[in-house]
Amino acid sequence: MSRGRFAGLLAVICTAAVSLSACASGDDAVAQGGTFDFVSPGGQTEIFYDPPADRGTIGTVSGPDLMTEGKTTSLDDFAGQVVVLNVWGQWCGPCRGEANDLEQVYEETKDQGVSFLGINVRDNQQDKAQDFVIDNKVSYPSIYDPAMRTMIALGQNYPTSVIPTTIVLDREHRVAAVFLKELLAEDLKPVVERVAQES
Repeated sequence: MSRGRFAGLLAVICTAAVSLSACASGDDAVAQGGTFDFVSPGGQTEIFYDPPADRGTIGTVSGPDLMTEGKTTSLDDFAGQVVVLNVWGQWCGPCRGEANDLEQVYEETKDQGVSFLGINVRDNQQDKAQDFVIDNKVSYPSIYDPAMRTMIALGQNYPTSVIPTTIVLDREHRVAAVFLKELLAEDLKPVVERVAQES
């Protein structure tokens, strides 16, 4: 076989392998795009989307629950609630830094109809991600998504390389705010409470 034909055959095999590896199995996170189009003017790390009527929705977010084998956790589980999505990894120093602050805001706002949902990414060892949750006393659920398939749901042009990311969704699960940085409770809580108070 000529070198050119061999290279062509190799390219076909690699393409097929990539296509197969991208197919979701029953244990994978599922995501479909919504109407949200991510824009970060001037590289801002705090972006707010107002008025509410102009907000876009993210897509379907669903996947294996990090802590409970056989359970699926979905954004749809939180219908009518403000939802704070946090994309994190146990390997991520800023994620460790903000874990207590996120838990504090969750505890202080859950009675206002606010839920938190983590999306654990790039952790190929689930037990290490579970240890992170236990060690940091995180009481809200997370989707286990090492392949980052849920990121597709977060809109076009979304910066998948920015971890941690926190997204505040209003009660219709439209994007109200995006934080592309480590958060303190004092940064997040006023935004969450403002969105929770919207009519």
